[in-house]
Parts: sequence; structure tokens; C-alpha cells
Amino acid sequence: MKTARKLSFIVLTSFYPEAQRAVLYADELAGGVDGRLLLLHANRISFFDPYIFTGESWRRQELADEPGIKAMLAHLAAHLHTPATVELVTDLLPTAAQALTRQHNPALFVVGRPADEAATPDQVSLMLLELLRAVQLPLLLVPQRTAAATPPRRVLIAADSEPFVLPAAIDGVKQLLHQLAPHVTIVHVSGIEDDENCARAKHAVELSGLTTDLPDVEPRGYQYSRPADGILAAINDVGADLVVLLTRQRSYLGELFHHSVTAEVLRRSPVPVLAVPAAEPTAGQRRQAHHAADNMLA
Repeated sequence: MKTARKLSFIVLTSFYPEAQRAVLYADELAGGVDGRLLLLHANRISFFDPYIFTGESWRRQELADEPGIKAMLAHLAAHLHTPATVELVTDLLPTAAQALTRQHNPALFVVGRPADEAATPDQVSLMLLELLRAVQLPLLLVPQRTAAATPPRRVLIAADSEPFVLPAAIDGVKQLLHQLAPHVTIVHVSGIEDDENCARAKHAVELSGLTTDLPDVEPRGYQYSRPADGILAAINDVGADLVVLLTRQRSYLGELFHHSVTAEVLRRSPVPVLAVPAAEPTAGQRRQAHHAADNMLA
């Protein structure tokens, strides 16, 4: 039998409340699955390298001027329940995120959600979009004042009725759910009552492997004209501790970070939100999925 790898989480860290809450949440989550943490401090999260013209010596000098930050983060890491290491970068660029992913093979990135007055939902979603595109790994956004249980016991997965596939990089999330073994509610939101597509949504999630071997999975449909309202209602209704959103190019959650549905869920969700990148199936995979779903519903 293949031995499960020890899960690791990269946490974007600072000394501000939202980042500190994310560290504590990640510590509790990793502790529940015998995982480990990397506390990552970045002076800037940007898409343009300020040292592209001045050279690496200036970047190294900026890092050398920050021994106090590293010492304080090391002190924080030493007082966590989970084994944790510390790394400092001047700029969290897409290339830097990719390098960290190759080096540490994390299951996901963890980010604290800023207060509304500190950053607008659009700013938050743009940052997450670029990071997600760079690393193609799940991103966990943790509200500063979440009261959700950690580790999560009730997980909500928002899905439509269309099949999707998950890249190999998502294996860490599958393992996380398997080790946590939470109750899972697969939620489908539509403007009309639609039991058939609700069942198809559950089948699409199961076919992706995201809920394989989980013993407690149920579908629920919500009739709302605005998908974000339906997802937020479902969070309260099922008592969810964690929300999983699938990021892909099609579906009512399609182009996830460009639509108000995601900005609303990110801004208003009282519990952490895990954005999971998903890919479109090939034509053959889509036909097989639809055929299997038709047989299931026959």
C-alpha cells in the first residue's frame, strides 16, 4: 500500500491580525493531520519584480536588513503545535511561488482575509487569481474572525452539474479530506428547483475523486437567482466549517475570480474558503461522465 505523504501548508505570514489568524488556523489544521508548516514572509505580493533592472545584490541586501523579522517569525514558529520553518522573500512573484511549490510540495497555500477597509474584494481576488495561476494549487482564505471548527467537521462543496477533472497537484486536498473524514455537503444553486442537476453535481464531484472513500456525502439544492446568496445560505444551513469552490473556465462558477459571486463569497463567508483549480475534461471524458450520470439517474 502506498504510504500517504506528510502534508505541508505554506502560510503567508505577517504581524497583522489577518495573517496571525491564518497562521493559527493553519497550525490547528495541520495538527489534525500530522502535517507541517512553512511560514512565508513577503515584503510585497506583486506581479512585477522591482529588482529586474538593479540586480540580485540589491534583493539580497534587502533581506539582510531584516534579521529582526526572521527572529520574530522563528519565535512564532517555535510556539506552534505543528513543526514549522520560516522563509523570507522580498517579493512573492509568480516565479517565486512556483519555486516554493517545487521545493516544498505543499498541499495548499493559506492566506488571511484582510478586513474590508484594508483591501477591497476585487483586490483580494486579483491577488489570489495570480497566485493560483502561478502555482496551480489550492488557496485557503481564512477570515480574521472565523468561528469555524478546526479541523473542519462539516465541509461544503459548491458545484454545478458539469464534469471536471482535477490535476495531480490536488492530491494533497484529496488526502486532507480523506484524513479529516468530514461530513460533506455538495451544494448546487439554481434559479429553479432542479433535482436532476443537483444529482449530477454530486456525481461530477464524486467522479473527480475529490470525495473518494468519504463515508458521509450528501447533495443539497438551493433555489436562488444569485449563486453567491445560495452558497452563503447553505453555509449557515448546514453549519459548514469550510467551503470548497472549484475554479475553472466554464460553469456558473466559471472564470471564478472575475465574477461578483466569488467576490461576495470571499468577502462575506464566515468560514474559510478553499479555492481549488479544476480543468475541463476532454471530449471523451465528458461523454463518459454524461453517460455514467445518465445511467445513474435512469
